[in-house]
Amino acid sequence: MSEETTNPNNVMNDLLKDKGAVNIPKVGDLVDGKVISLSKNEVYLDLDGLTTGVIRGREIYDESDDSSSLKIGDTATATVVDLENENGYMELSFREAGHKKAWNRLEKLTKEGEVVASRVMDANKGGLMIKIGNVMGFLPVSQLTTEHYPRIEGGDKSKILTHLKSFIGQDLRTKIIDVNEKEEKLIVSEKAAWDEKQRVRVSKYQVGDRVKGVITGVVDFGAFVEFDDNIEGLVHISELAWQRIDDPRDIIKVGDPVEAEIIEIDDTKISLSLKKLQKDPWAIVAEKYKVGQKIKAKVLKVNPFGVFVELDKDIHGLVHISELSDKKVNKPEDLVKVGEDYEFVILSIEPKEHRLGLSLKAAQEKPKKKEEAETKESKEVKEEPEKKEAEVAKEEIVEKTETKEEPEKI
Repeated sequence: MSEETTNPNNVMNDLLKDKGAVNIPKVGDLVDGKVISLSKNEVYLDLDGLTTGVIRGREIYDESDDSSSLKIGDTATATVVDLENENGYMELSFREAGHKKAWNRLEKLTKEGEVVASRVMDANKGGLMIKIGNVMGFLPVSQLTTEHYPRIEGGDKSKILTHLKSFIGQDLRTKIIDVNEKEEKLIVSEKAAWDEKQRVRVSKYQVGDRVKGVITGVVDFGAFVEFDDNIEGLVHISELAWQRIDDPRDIIKVGDPVEAEIIEIDDTKISLSLKKLQKDPWAIVAEKYKVGQKIKAKVLKVNPFGVFVELDKDIHGLVHISELSDKKVNKPEDLVKVGEDYEFVILSIEPKEHRLGLSLKAAQEKPKKKEEAETKESKEVKEEPEKKEAEVAKEEIVEKTETKEEPEKI
């Protein structure tokens, strides 16, 4: 045979000429073909009698997962990699075609807001590595539902990771919230999918309604309360009680039954308040305490700007750093200790603002003045007899002098 008839390019050109006016595929085009041979490492497609295409090795891997269940006779779509390879076949790729199809499908799901199943493959401290089809993505911790959110006391990172790893192998209902084929970025949200169902449940409630539920989680910023058909709301730390709270765990725990008032509904998010259903102790603070009153109070917390103290379980006050001592104070903890009781003088009471100011130095000034007064009085008492004795002695001298001089005057 001549070189002209054995050259693969010439063979391809002859085939194209025989077909007449046909659409000649180019590198990068998608083509459809019928599976005529199938093995683990190679798949052959008949491209409508035009030529035979082959998909080999890593090009068989398909992100869209469409080629995973192919059988002889099925129609498959592939991307043209080379018009002819060394064996005269058109070189094709399921991988490139599948990649494009997979990401196009993800973009379509994003636009339509469809709920999709995300298989959890792994976890790190930031969230879960998931898979949709054969495309890897990420589900951040912040996008987990309240049911799956890691409510770990103290925020222990190793415990959070253990909690997240417990989801490996599970399918979570999610919505795609960010997809970018060029950056191969896929971000999903379980919360967004859950919100659809939650929105219907929440619609029957309004601000001001009272609900009874159970504490299902306690975190640094507040507590979660579950009520009525798995609806969950958040009680922010500022809405747990009227007094100042540093750690919600000091006053509530998981399993506690509570009654709360709905104070805000933002789409599917419900904010609750426990303190709204409690009598405001500051309404009667003026009946219990007076400006100028000296009172014993326990130090609760020391800050660079002052000290928080507890007058009683409901009323807390602040001692500004300038009211701790007459001298300059660099560290309040040098003067007071948390948990200890000290005497303070009430400087101001502002019921509407829930503020009460106290002074440590004012409480310490009074005993000092009293001591000085007592010392002065004691000194005067001591000096009184001496003074009287001196006056008596003076009178005696005068008397003797007058008696001695009397005869001379006669």
